[in-house]
Order: sequence, then structure tokens, then C-alpha cells
Amino acid sequence: MDRNRLQHQAASMRRSLFDQGYLDEPFIQLEELQDDASPNFVQEIVTLFYTDSARLIQNIEHALNSRPIDFDKLDDYMHQFKGSSSSIGAKMVTNECTVFREYCSAENAEGCIRSFQQVKQDYAILRRKLEVYLQMVRQAAVSQKA
Repeated sequence: MDRNRLQHQAASMRRSLFDQGYLDEPFIQLEELQDDASPNFVQEIVTLFYTDSARLIQNIEHALNSRPIDFDKLDDYMHQFKGSSSSIGAKMVTNECTVFREYCSAENAEGCIRSFQQVKQDYAILRRKLEVYLQMVRQAAVSQKA
């Protein structure tokens, strides 16, 4: 596939991530930090986000399955997940983390469980879409060098 077409597809995919509410401003700031000295900066940060998210999701699942539910611990884990999500511009995930934390404050276990399912779904969709987008960006960069 030629470079212009790849760049156009990547730009279109990026635009849709913003238009659909998956990403916001902090992601743009990450992209602006990427340069020739650190050409994989965004990929590296996103990979760290995935690693951190997997750990936090596991911790939240464990805390939700414990009895009695420790809402303070749950809120701490979700606060970390929200911060991590916010730092890469994962808008939809960040927003649902806020909803989860409101349920924690109300000590509403059912609300937490429902909201957590939504957090995981939003995260999984974002991850799939971001992986496709970042792969397109890499392919466009490789074809540009060729």
C-alpha cells in the first residue's frame, strides 16, 4: 500500500477515535512529544498503559469478589486506573471510571459491578482500535523510509 494511502487511513482512524469519544487532548500531547529521537514514544507509553491496566483490572476484579467489599480499596484502584487512562487521553474509559467511583462512594456494589463491566468493555474496544491505529502509523512510517 502506498504511503499517502496509509497516512490517509491512519489520519481517518485517528479522527474517528476522537469523534467517537475514545480519545481526547492528552493523546494529542503524547503524539506531539514523539520525534526522531524517540520515534516509538506513543507506542511505548500506550504499552505501559496496557500493562498497568491489566494489573489494575485484576486488582479490581479481586476486590469486587471479596466479601465484605472494601469500597475504599476499590476506589483507590479505580482512582489509579482513572489517572492512567486520563494521562493517555482515554476519554471514554476515564469517564466510566468516574461513574464507578461514584458508585464506590455510595457503597453500591451492584452499580460498581455494572460500571466495571462497562469500563472493561470500553477499555477492550479502545485497545483494539488503538492497536490498529498505531500499526497503521508504523506502516506509514516504514513506507515513508522505503
